[in-house]
Amino acid sequence: MIVDIKDYQPTDMLRVEEHDVRSAKFPVIDIHSHWGPILLGKDFASKYDTGAVADSLRNYNISKIFNLDLVWDEGLEQMQQKLEGYQDYVITCPSVDYSRLDEPGFPEYVDEYFRKYKESGIKAIKLWKDMTLYLKDKSGSFVRLDDRRYDPLFTCAGKYSLPIIIHIGDPHCLFTPVDAHNEYYDLLCDHPEWVFTGDEYFTFDEHMEMQENVIASHPDTTFIIAHVGSCGEDLGRVDAMMDKYPNMYIDIAARISEIGRQPYTARKFFMKHQDRILFGTDFEANQDPAIFYPPYFRFLETWDEYFDYMGAPRNHDYGHWKIYGIGLPDEVLRKVYSENAVRVFGL
Repeated sequence: MIVDIKDYQPTDMLRVEEHDVRSAKFPVIDIHSHWGPILLGKDFASKYDTGAVADSLRNYNISKIFNLDLVWDEGLEQMQQKLEGYQDYVITCPSVDYSRLDEPGFPEYVDEYFRKYKESGIKAIKLWKDMTLYLKDKSGSFVRLDDRRYDPLFTCAGKYSLPIIIHIGDPHCLFTPVDAHNEYYDLLCDHPEWVFTGDEYFTFDEHMEMQENVIASHPDTTFIIAHVGSCGEDLGRVDAMMDKYPNMYIDIAARISEIGRQPYTARKFFMKHQDRILFGTDFEANQDPAIFYPPYFRFLETWDEYFDYMGAPRNHDYGHWKIYGIGLPDEVLRKVYSENAVRVFGL
C-alpha cells in the first residue's frame, strides 16, 4: 500500500506522561499576532469579532496581545476602528511605507512618522520580510536589509526609543531545493510562493549577514528579531548573535516546531537568555486559540515528551516531527511570558 506523504498521519504507540495545559501558569503578553490586512487581507474587518476574540484569549491567560501589521495613515485608522474599545488589550504596532525608499525626502518622511508614533503612545514598529524577499527598487532589484536607503528606519527607531519587531528572511528550508531532502517538502509543494531558491533571491546566509550588519550598526536601537532570531534551526548561531549584540532580543512565534525538537539545547538557551526572550505565537485573529496556545504552554511549562507542536488540523505544518517540553522554572516563565515585554516596551 502506498500512502501520499500528505496523508501520512501515524497513530502514536508511545505511552508517556502527558499534561493538558489549557491556560498559562502566569499572565501572558503575546507580542506577535495579526489582526489586520498583512495576513487576513483587505477585508480583515469582516473576518472576526474583536470582543469575542479578546474574550476567548483571556481564557488562556493572555493579558495583552500585540498586533503586528503593515498599516499606516488610513490603514492604521481602519485598524484602530476595528479594535475600538480594545486598544489597551490589542496593542497595534504600525509601520511606514518603506517602498518609498527611492523617493526624495524618505528620511524626513520616516522621521516624521516615528516622531508622531512616539508622541501618540505607539510601543513598537513592525517591519516585515518583504523588505528583502518581495520589494524591489526602481531598478527592479531586490534590496538588501543593510542597504543605506533603509537606514532611516533603524536610525529613527533608535532616536525615538521605538523597538523594532522585524521578520527577516524565512526558515532555511525555504531557501533550499524542494526535493526529497527538504524537511518542508509537502509544505512547499502546497505553497510554492514560499520558495526562494532562484538566483535573483538573497540566500539564507546572506539574510543572516544582513541581519547582523543592521543590528551591529545601530547599537542604540532595540531589535526584536521575530521567529527565534530568524534562525530557530540553529540556536548556536542565534546564541552567538545575542552574545555579540546586547540590543538584540527574540520572540518564539511560530517556531516551537523547531526549538521544541531540540529540548536540551533549547532549555540551555532559554536559561542563558531568559531576559531577552519574548513570548509570541503568530496567532491570527480569525483562528482558534485552542490550536495555538496550549502547545506553547506545554512546551515551556512541562517535561512532556513527543507531542504535537500545533493542535489539529495543523499537526505538521512545518515538519513531520513532534516536540518536547523544556520545563522552565517559574522565575524564567514569568520573564518570557510577560516581564520582558513589560520592560522592553515600557508597558
